[in-house]
Amino acid sequence: MTQAKSPPPGGTGPGRIGPTRISTLVVAGLAAAAVAWLLISFLYYDYLPDDLPWLPVVTLAALAVLEAYAAANTRARIERRPGREPVNALLVARFVVLAKASSLAGAIFAGFYAGLTGWLFVESTEAAADDRTVAGAGVLASLALVAAALWLERSCRVPEQKDDEDREPGDREDRPGRR
Repeated sequence: MTQAKSPPPGGTGPGRIGPTRISTLVVAGLAAAAVAWLLISFLYYDYLPDDLPWLPVVTLAALAVLEAYAAANTRARIERRPGREPVNALLVARFVVLAKASSLAGAIFAGFYAGLTGWLFVESTEAAADDRTVAGAGVLASLALVAAALWLERSCRVPEQKDDEDREPGDREDRPGRR
């Protein structure tokens, strides 16, 4: 018979989500940049709308701002700073899932906009020159979303446990009841 092995402490086992790897985000961004470059090269810029739309850029920037606010607020609530109510554990789990999805989506958008921006700088038409601003802003907004998502993910971590010497007399372990 074989015994089921338990995951190492702190590792990622069944039911555990590990932190987002930067290498995963870089590979996704590079793949999206290559796909964007190939698509734009084969379409020869003919089938795209006259001007690149600003709506995706504004949406990515708004998501970055919202996730940065959630990161600051969640960290303060997890640390139980004065004036902040405790955070719901299910809300933190949802924020972690949102952060992981947003960081990957932001990396893909950043790669796509980077590939498009690179192609626009190679192209010498006036239409390409007009779209460089939107494409460059898309890269920046996407990178801002990745940074905010990684910050939100980091903000959702459980704080380190205090050592016995550092505990204050009113800490939770001194209270009777379930632990």
